[in-house]
Amino acid sequence: MTYEVVARNTAVASENKMHDDAVARTFGFAGGLVPGVDVYAYMTHLPAERWGLAWLERGTMSARFHQPVYDGDRVVVEWGGDGSSIELRDSRGRLCAAGGAGLPDQPASVPSPDDVPLAPRRASRADRPPASPEALTVGAVLGTLDFGFHADKAGSYLDEVGETLPLYAEKGAAHPGWLLRSANLVLVEHVVLGPWIHVSSAVTHHGLVRDGAHVETRARVADLFERKGHRFVVLDVLIVADGQPVMRVDHTAIYQPRSTSSA
Repeated sequence: MTYEVVARNTAVASENKMHDDAVARTFGFAGGLVPGVDVYAYMTHLPAERWGLAWLERGTMSARFHQPVYDGDRVVVEWGGDGSSIELRDSRGRLCAAGGAGLPDQPASVPSPDDVPLAPRRASRADRPPASPEALTVGAVLGTLDFGFHADKAGSYLDEVGETLPLYAEKGAAHPGWLLRSANLVLVEHVVLGPWIHVSSAVTHHGLVRDGAHVETRARVADLFERKGHRFVVLDVLIVADGQPVMRVDHTAIYQPRSTSSA
C-alpha cells in the first residue's frame, strides 16, 4: 500500500524556530522542518484507510523521524498492511520516518485516568522556566491541557495535513495527528524552549474522540537523558476524552539540540 501527499510546514509562525528557514539552517538543515506530528499524521493515512474506526478505537502506531521533511516536498508512505514496517520517504527516496502500525485482536488494557494525574497549568507563559534538567525532572507532572473537539471546525486541520479520507468528516471523529499535536503543546506550555525537535512517538489508541468531546492532555516526564550532545526528554502522555482515556503516547523530543559548533 502506498500513499502520496505534499508536505506542508504548518508551524512557520510557531514559537519553535526549528520551523523557521533561517534558524533551521544554522543547525545544518536545508530549511524549516515540517513538524514531526504532521509527518506522523501522513503516516496514519494507510492504517486508517484499511481498518477505519476500529483502528482509531484500539489500533497502535509508532514512528521515529530520521531525516527532515521540508515544505512542498511530495512524500510517499509505504506500508505492507500487515503490521510490518511503515516508511515515509521524500521525493529523493530518503527514508525520513519509519515505524509500524497494527490492529490487535483484543484491545490493550485501558489505563486509569489517574495513571497521569491532573495538574494546573502555568498561570501565564511568562511563568515558564527555561527548559533544563531541573525544570524537567523525571516524574514531574506537566500542566494539563484542556480543550474541546468540534467536528465542524476540523476541516482546517485535515486540509493542513492533506488528509482526504472521508472517515473523519463522516464519523465526526478526531484525527490522531491532531490529538498528537497536544503532546507537543503540553511541553511548550510547561517550559521555555529554544529550537527543538520531535524525535519519535509510540501511540496506543483506547477509544474515539467524538464531536463535542471535552479533552484533557496529561503528561509527566518519564525519562531525561543526553546523547551525542543532544538533551532528550521522554513524556508519558495520556489523552482523556469525557473522562475516559483514549490515547497513550510515549513521546520523545530533543529539547536542547547541540549547537553546530559542537556537532
